[in-house]
Amino acid sequence: MKRFEDAYARLGKVDAIIAAATAHHRLLWMHPFLDGNGRVARLMSHTMTREALDTGGIWSIARGLARNESEYKAHLAACDLPRRNDLDGRGNLSKEALAKFAAFFLNICIDQIKFMEGLVQPDRLRDRIMIWAEEEIRADALPPKSGVVLEAVLYRGELPRGEVGGIIGTVDRQARRVTSALLERGVLSSEGLRTPLRLAFPAALASRWMPGLFPAKET
Repeated sequence: MKRFEDAYARLGKVDAIIAAATAHHRLLWMHPFLDGNGRVARLMSHTMTREALDTGGIWSIARGLARNESEYKAHLAACDLPRRNDLDGRGNLSKEALAKFAAFFLNICIDQIKFMEGLVQPDRLRDRIMIWAEEEIRADALPPKSGVVLEAVLYRGELPRGEVGGIIGTVDRQARRVTSALLERGVLSSEGLRTPLRLAFPAALASRWMPGLFPAKET
């Protein structure tokens, strides 16, 4: 386990992505627990891909592996085999088999990214949010120009509170009114009065903003 930690700690970005696959097998091969090794390995790989790729947890390798269970287990079994010759790595296990498992693992990652992209439709997310904001403004449920602030946060990731007034071209009092309204509706979040604003995804708006993930209930 100490060697495992030393080998997979402090890797560069590309190596960390590949390591999510190779470390997955190596942990299973060591089999450090009496039970639950598979669950731990999948959780570890999910965490490694989340950190290396900044996924935000929106997709998980575990789902893809479960949907390709037979191929997944066949690759793991092949990785357990000893190296075949002097060209098959320098360790005790087959490097070629591990490389094939890594390719399989990364292809599963790509498949899960495409699957979630199809559900979330990020290219249309802005339009869904802006349409919702316009409807709320017309219904006097949000102050005017609230959509401008939402759009700024959407593109920039976060927005300092002090910049809201400049973005909507109004005085600080109105800027605070817009900010407070968006925070109260739960579409923006902030850790404190002096911290930046970030986009939030309240459960009440799940079917409006993410209809592919959360279809509206039939009435």
